[in-house]
Amino acid sequence: MFPDKIEINGDTITYFKGTLMGYHTTIIEKDRIASVQMRSGLIFADVIIESFGGRNIVAKGFKRSDARNIVEILRK
Repeated sequence: MFPDKIEINGDTITYFKGTLMGYHTTIIEKDRIASVQMRSGLIFADVIIESFGGRNIVAKGFKRSDARNIVEILRK
């Protein structure tokens, strides 16, 4: 019901995983990110964030242009 969201505030990335009754939240410090990738389909794209220590986030359902922007910001 609720779409995935990524919020970038300075050195902190907050991932909101949509559920039927709201969101589950995951917070990662920007300096803990090992890699960022974009996986795109015909219309929507996913942002894949891998952190040091093995924590992976797969944020789904972004517009391709939004996913591209997120990846660019996180790679800086």
